Amino acid sequence: MKVSLGLLIFWCLLSGLVLYVIIETAVRRAIDSSRLTEKIDKILNEKNKRD
Repeated sequence: MKVSLGLLIFWCLLSGLVLYVIIETAVRRAIDSSRLTEKIDKILNEKNKRD
């Protein structure tokens, strides 16, 4: 089976792009969830101080 070099490079770039998008999305969701957790903690702390 003969695979052309151009096709091999194309598949490498395509798979790299897909991995980049997956990792970037995961990192953004983790950052967003940590910010949400911080906001929730801040609101709960303020509520506990008032009580």
